Formats: sequence, structure tokens, C-alpha cells
Amino acid sequence: MIGWLDCSAGISGDMLLGALVDAGVPLAHLQQAVDAVGVEPVLLSAQDVTRGGIGACKVDVQVADEAATRGWREVRGLLEQAALEEPVRALALDVFSRLATAEAAVHRVDVEQVHFHEVGALDAVADVVGCAAGLVHLGLAQLTASTVTVGSGTTRGAHGPLPVPPPAVVALLSGVPVQAGPVAKEMTTPTGAALLAATVSSYGPLPPMSLLRSGSGAGGRDPQEVANVLRLLLGEPLEDQRAGSLVLETNVDDLDPRVWPGVLQALLDAGADDAWLTPILMKKGRPAHTLSVLCAHDRAATVRDVVFRETSTLGVRTHPVGKHALERAERTVEVDGQRVRVKLGLLAAEVVNAMPEWEDVAAAAAALGRPAKQVLRDAHAAARDLR
Repeated sequence: MIGWLDCSAGISGDMLLGALVDAGVPLAHLQQAVDAVGVEPVLLSAQDVTRGGIGACKVDVQVADEAATRGWREVRGLLEQAALEEPVRALALDVFSRLATAEAAVHRVDVEQVHFHEVGALDAVADVVGCAAGLVHLGLAQLTASTVTVGSGTTRGAHGPLPVPPPAVVALLSGVPVQAGPVAKEMTTPTGAALLAATVSSYGPLPPMSLLRSGSGAGGRDPQEVANVLRLLLGEPLEDQRAGSLVLETNVDDLDPRVWPGVLQALLDAGADDAWLTPILMKKGRPAHTLSVLCAHDRAATVRDVVFRETSTLGVRTHPVGKHALERAERTVEVDGQRVRVKLGLLAAEVVNAMPEWEDVAAAAAALGRPAKQVLRDAHAAARDLR
């Protein structure tokens, strides 16, 4: 099962808790994980509310008033000693580690000197542990998310007024697509940003899935501009979409042409199914090439890295494409005692294409002292009898 978070209204720890419960994770399961932290009683409660006319689950974390300010060292100790399932502990530690690293960068101090304020309180600890327990309970193969709405304006922290998005959120969401959104308030909290950073593998539109269920978690406010909910959509990935192919393309007008053969070979070595160049004419009459690369989804990231490293491009377009391929096989024929491999294309077990490997043809021609075109002709003739 895979999941997708709709962060068009931002994200916070309690919003994700609500979305998880609304999607079917038992509240008692989350409460059990929070209880395992072993501090004074922390109670989770859930209620149905509406935000912008949309029904959602609001999870509240009830704790006794406390004045304690915990540092990363103290929070880490709490989690390491808690009687938690190991995957839940590891995820909660990861979230707080990212928070500590972001706060250290913001305040220009060593990470061990970080003192949490809002995110070190018991309710924030409960948010992180509860969300970790809920996500582990779902056992998702992949979690992705939309562009993240972070808000705008100012908010007030322990040290005074802060710009929105707060510096810690900016640090945590480095490289993530974000937008201000229509509400001049804090829409994504540091806890919410850290949860995204620790769990989301990629950002973009809803991936192809067979939808199973969904959950909506409510934020505390109910603004007019947007339904203040975080939606979690769960489903099974569509196998035909995942198994399809991608075409990566880019236009390049400033690369020495002598570099291109090595680029194409590097792409094939990285797992591309094919790579080719098309001459084009760009603005101001500049001659250029379109580099096109065909690859499977699971090779796209590696292939894209090769394009960026081996060429001068600054961007790559990606298009999903359908692909129908013949069944393939390999046989060997002999030409005057020289072995030549032949690639076969089969349609319903019938050989419909046969192509000798050029490297073998060239090697055989050199060994025989014959023109390569004659060896290729004889290899084709020998391949006619292959089945």
C-alpha cells in the first residue's frame, strides 16, 4: 500500500494524527505508543469537526501544565528508554534529530546544545511518537506528498516574533516544493515539516493508485480561505503505471559534440533502455541537440543524475510513455568459422526480427580479412534458419 499527503493547507503533528485516525488507525494504538514514553499521563482524544465544510478528525493531546524546556539530549533519552517498537522508536528519533539539526543551524550552535521550546513539550513529543506509531502501523511501501503550503506573515515563538515560514521550517524543507498559500498564518509547523522530511520520498501530484481509503486531519483554525485539513490518501499502486517507461529529454546547445558518444554510453551503462540525439535549431539560430533517454521508472533517478553530471543542461523534462516490447532471445551463428551473436525478437514464439551484433560482425570481418558488409550479409543469411 502507498500513501499521498495533500498538504495544500499545510501540516502539523496534530493534523497528521487526525488524518491517521480518520484513515483507520486505531486511536488506542497511538495512545499505547505515547504511554510507552513513560512520562506523566498524556491523553489523546478524537472528535469529528468540520473545516471549510469538510468533515475531519481533530485529535487533541491533553497534558498537565509544565514549564520544562527539554533539549535534544533529554528528548533522545526519553525515546531511547521508552518501551516502543523499534521501527517506531527509530522514526521518532529521526524526526527529532532533524528538528535538532534545523534548530542548531538556525541558532548557530552545536546540535547537542539545542534546547527545544514548543517542540520539546510533552504534547509535541506525543505528536511525533503518535504519528510514528500510526505510520508504522500502516506499513506503507511509499509515502509521497503534494507541494507544501507553509503560510506567510509572522508568528510568535519562545524568543519573540518569527517570520512565516519559520527558519526551522525553511531548513527542514530544503529542496521541497513549497508555496505561501492564501492564509497569512503559520500553516506548516516545525514538527509537521520534520515529519515530512523523515517520511516522504518525493513530492508531486497524486500518484496512480487504486484508492482504498482516505483520512482528513483538522487543524486548529477554520479560516475562510482554505479548508484547514491535511488529507491522507491510501491505495494500491497501479502496476501497469509503475511498470511503464519514462522519456527524459533536454535541449543542449553548448556542449562540445565530441562529448556526446561518451554521454550516450554512460546513460546506457546507468540502465537506460535507449538514448539518442536529435539535431534541432534553437532561438537566435543556434544549432543544438535534444537528448532523449528511455528508461524504466526505477532507473529514472540514476539516469537523470548522469544527464546532469555528463552534460551542461540545467533541467530535464520527464514524460511517461507506454511501451510494447517483443520477447527477446539470443542465438549464435557461424560465418566461416567465426561466431556471431544474433538478437532475436519473438512474437507469440515466432521469430519476427533477427539482428547480428555489430561488434561480433566487425571482429569476424577483421579475423577473416573480409569486408564487414559481406560478413553482415552472411550472418543475416545464417540467422534465417533460427527459431
